[in-house]
Amino acid sequence: MNDPRRYVVIGGGLAGLASAVWLAEAGKQVTLLERRGRLGGRTHALEVPTLRDVPDNGQHVIASGYDHLFRYLESVGTRRFVKFPNEGVLRWPDGRHTTMGTKGLQALRTLFGAHPDASPANRIRAAVATLRMGWECLNQPADLADISTEQWFQRLGMPATAREALWDWLALGIAAEPVRQESAKVFADVMATGIRLGIKHRRPATIGYPTVDLDTLFVTGAREVFQRYGVRVAHRAVARRILIEEGAVTGVLMADGDVVPADAVVCAVPNSNIGGLLDLLPEHDEIYSAADKLGYTPIVSTNLYLDRPLGTKSEFEALIGGQGVIDEVFDRQRMHGRSTEHGWLYCLTTSGAYEQIHKPHDEVVAEQMALLRRYYPAAREAEVLHAQVVPMPRATFSQVVGTAGLRPAQRTSVPTLVLAGDWTSTDWSATMESAAQSAARAVELLLKLPAAPVPSTA
Repeated sequence: MNDPRRYVVIGGGLAGLASAVWLAEAGKQVTLLERRGRLGGRTHALEVPTLRDVPDNGQHVIASGYDHLFRYLESVGTRRFVKFPNEGVLRWPDGRHTTMGTKGLQALRTLFGAHPDASPANRIRAAVATLRMGWECLNQPADLADISTEQWFQRLGMPATAREALWDWLALGIAAEPVRQESAKVFADVMATGIRLGIKHRRPATIGYPTVDLDTLFVTGAREVFQRYGVRVAHRAVARRILIEEGAVTGVLMADGDVVPADAVVCAVPNSNIGGLLDLLPEHDEIYSAADKLGYTPIVSTNLYLDRPLGTKSEFEALIGGQGVIDEVFDRQRMHGRSTEHGWLYCLTTSGAYEQIHKPHDEVVAEQMALLRRYYPAAREAEVLHAQVVPMPRATFSQVVGTAGLRPAQRTSVPTLVLAGDWTSTDWSATMESAAQSAARAVELLLKLPAAPVPSTA
């Protein structure tokens, strides 16, 4: 029997795209509402017409344990565009660099002390601290939600060399917050998930990257799915309120006063945009409060087109040291095999960019070039042919001390209304996998609804 319900997904970011794709695959009537003129949310490509090039709004990495994200990529036919290298590179200002192994014995060496100055005693201390960390991730002390990741590292006895070479950088990447303010529980939860998935898949978690732009990876295939299944996509469609009567969704009130009829809704918007949408949901105050308390974390991405190569050794390299700056440099030539006709493209990502976020673009470019010149001799004479700064003041929700337990579940008190988005409760921090997992849970809740009565045609 066909399902007569009309399913509406609010939000065209990754959580919304995945929700719409999976509902469509299940044979549902789906309408996707997106407030902007494009799909992709915070993961999209940015065209540079003068250079005939398509960089991204920010470089993303993908962990091998992102099972729900891979399910989405399989659904849209782009799984083949993710590559997992055997190693990355850690680089210091004085030109030293070391390999960060991601597989086999090299991965163990990285975990137990990859710093070039680490003494044998430091490596032993790092190994002991790392093993203790793994145990505490799986058997968490009661106070992890009340301390920072930095305080936890200190309590574990993690040597400064191991922190500098790996753990501070990894923690920043996981939560986009400096370790001095990041919640230790957030880091521990993600590490525990990675350990469990490593055991499940019988291989350690590793880090990969897309070999294509983010639109090709996430959006193009979704559009093909939508066309195949008849999903209606409405751009510049600003939803104001989800309408609820007698404990059931009836529609979505739009900014222009129109009502989109709906029998079930996936609300897949960021915590920064949730206000007003849930006003008719009994527990809306609790969800709004959580959204406000989670706050925002800024990220600044910079796409630099240079007149020469930097001399990178790997697709992505972590810049360690300096004035506490931990940055990442992505070599798009190695990653995408792109032409250098219009310059060498390097993408820099600064997480927890509280100082950079309000600076003028020219100042950010100058700072990033000064940073590169400290680490890469070839950059000292390099000229910037083109630069693109992408400040994202609300890139992710914040995961500082005190935010543990705030993230709302996908289920609400109205069975036909579910939430999705990386800020809702998942096994991950603010990641693409969190968005995809939230969508999977939201869709599962809707697919378990009792069959709706088919309207009589008599």
